[in-house]
Amino acid sequence: MSRTRWRFGLAATAFLVTAGLMPAPAHAEDTADYAITVDPTAKGAKIDDTMYGVFFEDINRAADGGLYAELVQNRSFEYSTDDNRSYTPLTSWTVDGTGQVVNDDGRLNARNRNYLSLAAGSAVTNAGYNTGVHVEEGKKYDFSVWARAESGTALTVSLQDADGSLATARRVAAKGGWAKYKATFTATRTSSNGRLTVASSAAAALDMVSLFPRDTYKHQANGLRKDLAEKIAALHPGFVRFPGGCLVNTGSMEDYSEASDWQRKRSYQWKDTIGPVEERATNSNVWGYNQSYGLGYYEYFRLSEDIGAMPLPVVPALVTGCGQNQAVDDDALLKRHIQDTLDLIEFANGPVTSTWGKKRARMGHPKPFHLTHIEVGNEENLPVEFFARFKEFRAAIAAKYPDITVISNSGPDDAGSTFDTAWQLNKDAKVDMVDEHYYNSTQWFLQNNDRYDSYDRGGPKVFLGEYASRGNAFKNGLAEAAFMTGLERNADVVKLASYAPLFANEDYVQWQPDLVWFNNHASWNSANYEVQKLFMTNVGDRVVPSAATGTPSLTGPIAGAVGLSTWATTAAYDDVKVTDADGNALLSDDFSGDASQWTHTGGGSWSVQDGQYVQTDVAAENTMVSAGDTKWHDYDLHVKATKKSGKEGFLVAFGVKDTGNYYWWNLGGWNNTQSAVEQAVDGGKSTLISKAGSVETGRAYDIDIKVRGRQVTLYLDGQEWGSFTDDKPAEPFRQVVTKDKKTGDLIVKVVNAQSTAARTAIDLGGAKVASKARVTTLTADPDAVNSETETPVTPVKSTFDGVAREFTYTFPANSITFLRIGQR
Repeated sequence: MSRTRWRFGLAATAFLVTAGLMPAPAHAEDTADYAITVDPTAKGAKIDDTMYGVFFEDINRAADGGLYAELVQNRSFEYSTDDNRSYTPLTSWTVDGTGQVVNDDGRLNARNRNYLSLAAGSAVTNAGYNTGVHVEEGKKYDFSVWARAESGTALTVSLQDADGSLATARRVAAKGGWAKYKATFTATRTSSNGRLTVASSAAAALDMVSLFPRDTYKHQANGLRKDLAEKIAALHPGFVRFPGGCLVNTGSMEDYSEASDWQRKRSYQWKDTIGPVEERATNSNVWGYNQSYGLGYYEYFRLSEDIGAMPLPVVPALVTGCGQNQAVDDDALLKRHIQDTLDLIEFANGPVTSTWGKKRARMGHPKPFHLTHIEVGNEENLPVEFFARFKEFRAAIAAKYPDITVISNSGPDDAGSTFDTAWQLNKDAKVDMVDEHYYNSTQWFLQNNDRYDSYDRGGPKVFLGEYASRGNAFKNGLAEAAFMTGLERNADVVKLASYAPLFANEDYVQWQPDLVWFNNHASWNSANYEVQKLFMTNVGDRVVPSAATGTPSLTGPIAGAVGLSTWATTAAYDDVKVTDADGNALLSDDFSGDASQWTHTGGGSWSVQDGQYVQTDVAAENTMVSAGDTKWHDYDLHVKATKKSGKEGFLVAFGVKDTGNYYWWNLGGWNNTQSAVEQAVDGGKSTLISKAGSVETGRAYDIDIKVRGRQVTLYLDGQEWGSFTDDKPAEPFRQVVTKDKKTGDLIVKVVNAQSTAARTAIDLGGAKVASKARVTTLTADPDAVNSETETPVTPVKSTFDGVAREFTYTFPANSITFLRIGQR
């Protein structure tokens, strides 16, 4: 970190107190002094128009029940226990009378396996998503259903809630074989608790029961929920990465056909998702629900085009990840997926005379989508096996489409053996671009602004495809913003970056934090969204080199109590000893008595059994018990640990401050595939050191951890396993300057992630500038969180009249400020 000129006041040393790095924060009225020096004559890195984008994965009901505007849940009766153990084909439906879901040769088509057989005088009602079907007074809604019925059958379709009718009921006359019937409703009231009912006067078969708002985003045929699509468009993203994520590298790589016995737990395969919606395959979603594929590849391409973004699809590499970690060894299947990828490029770019270009044209888009980038694989944890397959994809794509950039990846973490191996393979093969993913603590993001400063300028470029600081409070946005200034400074290496995930339905959450939150009637921007939008709409075209003073750091030793834990595993612990640096005993427990020295702060079930401390709940996660003093430092910890059953190994903690702040040695983590030391800061974890390895069930391990100052050495069965020093400062004051070629503006971007205002001397290096700057400021309490009803994190626009070649500006505590300064 650069520390050129020091000018600081009383509170300059008060920036972060996590992990014992700093003393208590100063009051907000205190001021720290900094300096920024800009060199407008030097030429910094060029920033591509595609620098920042979005990553859409169907997680947290982001597609069905989210961006895909369909209001009927389980519209084709395809829900299955393959999707979720609680599901049946009638999940979200209620039958009044007699009705059953049938899977036989009378179905609508081979890929739409189920349909509802409804008896005469019976009705079926759908509950929609969240609290129900949402309709707004005066707006139109288009109903459709595929039906097979006897002559003279009347289908009565109605919308209602507990207070009565929401629209005038419609009657549809159905007769003969399968046919599509339509009706339109105009809502007479606004309600988020609606129910859609279809009643039949005679026996009938129903499938693809659908209700769509007429008012969707841009193209009605695209079927995108307007408010959610508009939030994507408002970011002006340079690219849209889709469809995953774990969706592309989990499950079977087989297709959906009779030959595969209609395999339901499949990876996301693009050919399943195009063509008429009633003929698209259904699939189990790895996140625990069903995906209808009503939102498919064609719709993704259209969305990208509509918002002016580059489409960036991800295809399976036939190595599963996300905890599955299996390499598929089937040459014929590999060749089929490679051909599918070539066909995808033809679907996107081919002329209407080509096989797949013709299919695109028939769907309504004769012009090509101008695909330029494609990613193979996602977070594979078997780098050697992945890369062997990746090279075959790349060779086939290069042979037929040499102008396509083929993107590889470096696994699921920011460091470690998988990361190192993957990067070396990518470098050796001269891969164009490598996708990095990491979800870390706020402290990690504040510590790693310089991550890409030392990357090889001649090596593969970086696509930061997924990152977030594990929270939706403003302090998370501050840390991410500080990190993003480093991304821009290194725009010659980091070519693409996207926060992840994009969407979360508040009632169906598998992962958080998320950029945009919603329910069936409203959506709202997280604090992180406001940060991303500020950067994405003020990128600039080139970096203007600049330097800034830093914040002096005062580091103390790693201090804290000790702890024991498990994760989806039962384990027994014994002979716990903690001694200080002089060998004096701080704690000794052989569990020959009770466990009164230990405090249970996590889940699980702990008890003393046969002289051991045992956690017996095999399903429980993070079962932490702790003992000792949070002021302990410079000590040795010894534990004897034995895995009894379950998916993983054991967790031995040190430097324990509280339930959200600690270090632990995670032995046999990630489904017993690797071991790592992780640091938790305010509940968000970062990996400090990791190695491949597993833990044997029934074997007793001797674990020793030596803590000296901020240096930690770890021993397993008497042999040194590894060591690390945690002394990198978490710098709260970060900046970058860019230039907008179109307007000539200098854009000074400053993040002040501390509870102290930053009075800053800014030297523009002789640049001829206007006296007035347009200012956008994000500032709030660090713990502030936006919600449906409150948005404390909101940008404020203003002007500043004191700009000169040298001037002073005070950046508020806990703030992100962009100064757009015109040049004369």
